[in-house]
Amino acid sequence: MTGKKRFGILTGGGDCPGLNAAIRATTKAALKMDYEVIGFHDGWEGLLFNRSEVLDSIKTSGIIDRGGTILGASRTSPLRIEDGPKRVLDAFKEFELRAIVVLGGEGTLSVANQMYEMGLPLIGIPKTIDNDVWGTDFTIGFQTAVQIATDALDRLRSTAASHHRVMILEVMGRHTGWIATYAGLANGADAILIPEITMDKKNIDELCQMLKSRKQRGINFSIVVVAEGVELAGESIHGPSLQIDKHEDPDRLGGVGRVLGELIERKTGLHVRVSSLDYIQRGGTPVAYDRNLATAFGIKAVELISENKFGEMTSLKGNRITSIPLKKVADRTRTVNMKVYKIAETFFG
Repeated sequence: MTGKKRFGILTGGGDCPGLNAAIRATTKAALKMDYEVIGFHDGWEGLLFNRSEVLDSIKTSGIIDRGGTILGASRTSPLRIEDGPKRVLDAFKEFELRAIVVLGGEGTLSVANQMYEMGLPLIGIPKTIDNDVWGTDFTIGFQTAVQIATDALDRLRSTAASHHRVMILEVMGRHTGWIATYAGLANGADAILIPEITMDKKNIDELCQMLKSRKQRGINFSIVVVAEGVELAGESIHGPSLQIDKHEDPDRLGGVGRVLGELIERKTGLHVRVSSLDYIQRGGTPVAYDRNLATAFGIKAVELISENKFGEMTSLKGNRITSIPLKKVADRTRTVNMKVYKIAETFFG
């Protein structure tokens, strides 16, 4: 090693639009302050298995609009690997790093906090389309996912109106319904189902009655948005076509839209069609908002490193870029602001 001051950067968890914009901003801001940046491939695996590259202005040019991450991502956690934390700390020393910038969602940032408490200097940058990271108004990738979902709902509306159907769109949202709420509000959806609100038998019956009443009033179509993490509690669901086996892969969700559609069709006699965006929400070109947010977060991360303020996560509060201690973020989930949901609810039915 040359003795030049340097830090590392990695992207953990799932991919999302805007990661490359953050990598670009972090690297270019660092170069202006005479830092060298080491990009670690595939999240924590880069440190665990010595997979890295030096990032420069050429490698990070022309990537601000590119989806995914040039560094690759994985859900590997050093805490789940034998001697994982020690191997990460040893790699950190071997590379003579000053810090690590970790781009991640709730899971990755919780691991980052534990690694920081074990002596690893780092800065977190919040990214996830779910927008469920505590301590920031928005995360990188969320606004793009909302736009993709909104565009899909707008297209479904024209088909729903033409064929007099109930259209259900299932969107991502494991524990929170941020995408469903914001996209549904933007589209004027007739119902939005989110994990924060239990869909028991009473709520399901009320939903079905609302959909029937729309038809009785002469409105021959309806749009329903449902987050993948919604549980249909209180309903007895039978038949192999309605099984959702969450025990097979606890990290994998999806299918509630199909189940809901069959329930509505059975209870109302209405024609229902179900679509799911699935991974389409996570890929592709980031919208301007996510590019700008990622850029601001990248610059803030470099500032925090230069000030030796480790164990912090970059954060958006109102229109201000700031930071918050990772210990306040770790193992917490930011649920939907019910004031926003109530605005959307005004237009239900």
